[in-house]
Amino acid sequence: MTSPAERALPANSPGESREGDFGCTVMDLRKLMELRSGDAIDQIHAHYGGVANLCSRLKTNPVEECGLAVSTPEDEGEAEAGWIEGAAILFSVIIVVLVTAFNDWSKEKQFRGLQNRIEKEQKFSIIRNGHIIQLPVAEIVVGDIAQIKYGDLLPADGILIQGNDLKIDESSLTGESDHVKKSLERDPMLLSGTHVMEGSGRMVVTAVGVNSQTGIIFTLLGASEGEEQEKKKKGKKQGVPENRNKAKTQDGVALEIQPLNSQEGMDNEEKEKKAAKLPKKEKSVLQGKLTRLAVQIGKAGLIMSAITVLILILYFVIDNFVIQRKPWLAECTPIYIQYFVKFFIIGVTVLVVAVPEGLPLAVTISLAYSVKKMMKDNNLVRHLDACETMGNATAICSDKTGTLTMNRMTVIQAYIGDTHYHQIPSPDVLVPKILDLVVNSISINSAYTSKILPPEKEGGLPRQVGNKTECALLGFVTDLKQDYHAVRSEVPEEKLYKVYTFNSARKSMSTVVEKPGGYRMYSKGASEILLRKCNRILDKKGEAVPFKNKDRDEMVRTVIEPMASDGLRTICIAYRDFSDVEPPWDNENEILTELTCIAVVGIEDPVRPEVPEAIAKCKRAGITVRMVTGDNINTARAIATKCGILTPGDDFLCLEGKEFNRLIRNEKGEVEQEKLDKIWPKLRVLARSSPTDKHTLVKGIIDSTVGEQRQVVAVTGDGTNDGPALKKADVGFAMGIAGTDVAKEASDIILTDDNFTSIVKAVMWGRNVYDSISKFLQFQLTVNVVAVIVAFTGACITQDSPLKAVQMLWVNLIMDTFASLALATEPPTDALLRRRPYGRNKPLISRTMMKNILGHAVYQLVVIFALVFAGEKFFDIDSGRKAPLHSPPSQHYTIVFNTFVLMQLFNEINSRKIHGERNVFAGIFHNLIFCSVVVGTFVCQIFIVEFGGKPFSCTRLTLSQWFWCLFIGIGELLWGQVISTIPTQSLKFLKEAGHGTAKEEITKDAEGLDEIDHAEMELRRGQILWFRGLNRIQTQIKVVKAFHSSLHESIQKPKNQNSIHSFMTHPEFTLCEEGPRTPLLDEQEEENLEKFPKSGTRVLLLDGEVTPYANKNNNAVDCSQVQMGASLSDSRLHSLETSV
Repeated sequence: MTSPAERALPANSPGESREGDFGCTVMDLRKLMELRSGDAIDQIHAHYGGVANLCSRLKTNPVEECGLAVSTPEDEGEAEAGWIEGAAILFSVIIVVLVTAFNDWSKEKQFRGLQNRIEKEQKFSIIRNGHIIQLPVAEIVVGDIAQIKYGDLLPADGILIQGNDLKIDESSLTGESDHVKKSLERDPMLLSGTHVMEGSGRMVVTAVGVNSQTGIIFTLLGASEGEEQEKKKKGKKQGVPENRNKAKTQDGVALEIQPLNSQEGMDNEEKEKKAAKLPKKEKSVLQGKLTRLAVQIGKAGLIMSAITVLILILYFVIDNFVIQRKPWLAECTPIYIQYFVKFFIIGVTVLVVAVPEGLPLAVTISLAYSVKKMMKDNNLVRHLDACETMGNATAICSDKTGTLTMNRMTVIQAYIGDTHYHQIPSPDVLVPKILDLVVNSISINSAYTSKILPPEKEGGLPRQVGNKTECALLGFVTDLKQDYHAVRSEVPEEKLYKVYTFNSARKSMSTVVEKPGGYRMYSKGASEILLRKCNRILDKKGEAVPFKNKDRDEMVRTVIEPMASDGLRTICIAYRDFSDVEPPWDNENEILTELTCIAVVGIEDPVRPEVPEAIAKCKRAGITVRMVTGDNINTARAIATKCGILTPGDDFLCLEGKEFNRLIRNEKGEVEQEKLDKIWPKLRVLARSSPTDKHTLVKGIIDSTVGEQRQVVAVTGDGTNDGPALKKADVGFAMGIAGTDVAKEASDIILTDDNFTSIVKAVMWGRNVYDSISKFLQFQLTVNVVAVIVAFTGACITQDSPLKAVQMLWVNLIMDTFASLALATEPPTDALLRRRPYGRNKPLISRTMMKNILGHAVYQLVVIFALVFAGEKFFDIDSGRKAPLHSPPSQHYTIVFNTFVLMQLFNEINSRKIHGERNVFAGIFHNLIFCSVVVGTFVCQIFIVEFGGKPFSCTRLTLSQWFWCLFIGIGELLWGQVISTIPTQSLKFLKEAGHGTAKEEITKDAEGLDEIDHAEMELRRGQILWFRGLNRIQTQIKVVKAFHSSLHESIQKPKNQNSIHSFMTHPEFTLCEEGPRTPLLDEQEEENLEKFPKSGTRVLLLDGEVTPYANKNNNAVDCSQVQMGASLSDSRLHSLETSV
């Protein structure tokens, strides 16, 4: 099987025969791409005369101006009858095997379809004929100019033409975790399968598919494995998955590849060890519960079948050879053997009936059906078990932008030239100098891939392409009646002297351009971060005036806080001029200072109208929603309030990332689970957070032992740095529109519309899977309990089962297969979101379900035994009990069989409800599959009874007999109402079944990472005790020194300074300015508690200044107070709780 990339190779990179057309061969390019850094640059200049000449040889233009983005258009005697029973059993088994195989095949096909869709959806920005087009990675050819940006996975090898602060993660190829800086001067070689971690640029594609560096490695890997397989003579069995894997990765789709680790040096033993380690991953909640339940049922069935066979044989032997004193005659031996075979068949039948064969099928159907339907709800499921895990979710950590909001940003307020405009100002109002600076700064200092395009439909909104914040700023330029295209054509991307691209650490972006007499740097970024770096600001006349700390504080109070309180994202635009002496560009701290503030703008990103209702549903469903965002805390709080994450009067925490880290880390900077456990239960908003903070929060919640259940956490992410948090979460959601390739690969589900409501739908489908399995279990176990008891009791009393082997197979296999299809395809309802999550330890079979199973089993057993032992008198027919070995079918036992099946059929309707609901018909017509299965099964039953004859041990029934059977079957529905009236609480003897894993077992069976974490924690406990002993001695010495230095009056109380934590407050011993300073002075604890504020909150400003009054727009926690309280008792946390 060849990948699309392979098929495209002749067109992509012509071989030797077409050397004349291009002036370079595939092999030349392959050898070139194997070089690195200086060697590669020398080779390009020596053999090709530079990158430009190489591009001309490949018939491409490296400096094409990009026009408008174009979107491209987007699987009948004794002797004769002896064989009939065996043949019927074989036929039944064949049907079931085929049905199961067909279901597995369709599931596999569907899964492959999903994988293909994920691969086809991976597109890359390519410049062709001056237009940027989104091209599937399989269609990229050699000579294409590819536009690369932060978060991309490179689909092909190439050479850098133009780059801005480009850093690449090449760990998938080299194993080196450090990011490699790429530039035209140092190292222009870009390789497929590597990740762009920072910056942007353009490259000319030089190798694709099997000729790329990744492709070459996989070709070698495939060849070496092929040789081993031939030696083992297992080529076919093992070769298929390898080839599939190879084909899948050749077009650059495989994201996490580590070929060098397994290329040649790994021997067979290591491979076997690796394979043996794979299944150790923790099972999903449902898998664990079903496995335990299946084992329990299997054991019970085996014991019952063994007892049945034993009793039948003993009964026969004692009755014939002991009581009746018959001799064992040699000529009668075949008949005796036939009896023993019949007993053995009955025993096997009991075993077959006891084990719920339909259960795996029900799970498969339910998951496959849910995954298919979830695609319509904008959830692209990458891992099947994520669907079911989502039903148990107790916490969702969501991004703000694009998920809770519409991600259509517009500037609606601006502070320019000492004036706060609450609407976009007219360009006539602004001084020309300021207007030029605003337009140039925004147009140049933003990615050139970000643009505003005309609306697709007349009267629609203009389309935003690229980064949405930059699009908002470009829209602001357009609203000022200016043209950013003109500025960009004057200063094309090639003329940009230096670019500091946006990343999570900088929280700003800067671009340097040359100007007469020196350089000018334009900057934009988070207002509170960039304003700290400004020492001047433009006044009304456009003149730069000094901008002091008090001015900044005033601006924060009067401009930024009101904007943020309205839910606006505040962005500061600034610039700095440099003389002709070139400054040290690599020293960012020196460059990004002494800026002149041009303007501060407020960008609105409206909350999606459907989000507040979705979050209300989550709250009703027992799911806590937390917002984790990089935005300002006031903006985040305002949006969280609009969404409904925060409601007035609630106790909650809104923290910034820096504050969050102070509260949860110890002096050494390590996260302490105990401290984190005090914070996360009440944390609702984490603002100005880094991807590391998100990972720390997710890991802390999952590892927490607070509460009875382990938390099941879902996380959304779109950036490359969100990968660890998405991997760590129980369910990771990646954004299908805004998400990077790395985030998508780390996720379990891709949200194709980036909408929070789609997550709620995923919760609903996950719970529906769980309920579907429970519904089927309720139905299946009722059938099994009744069938086993009837077969066992009947065999012991009458020496024959009232239900024959083939009839049992029809009931247990065929009918249950259809029942699994019917009950596993029930559509979800809003009622699923009106209850709390089941949790990991909640049993599959609740006490209510056990009441239903036993209650219906009692009804069915009473009816069946009444029919078996008194049915012939009621219907006035011949008895079918104790019939000879090969006697013809009787009406008596046909009625028993028919009544039994019809009772199961109507009980199938009862099984649609598992929480004691009375209306079992609610929404029945919404599930056409269920209706079809019930009607189809009934029609099949009529045919079996009327025309089944000897194979099914049936004979025709009269109309009145049919009506009686039907009447008894309908009685199941009436009996169900009787059972519903009995309160479950009053039935104390009922037990639950199918429990989940205990808490201790979870930690034992958890993934390797978790084990390492726990081991490290144990190690740290020992280290802490050891260090405390040493540190007490060190403390005494340092306290004496501190006393002598008399720098701090507070340290003049040595009797209280008896902890290593104490001298940390002394500046001489401070490890880090931002580090936590947490006094643990036992004698002062009560005093501190009294000093702690009980009501009102303090407002944390930019530099940590604290105002002693409460501010309704800012519930941030006072730093100094928190530092004192973080390590104290739980009751201190009350002071951290704030309200809107």
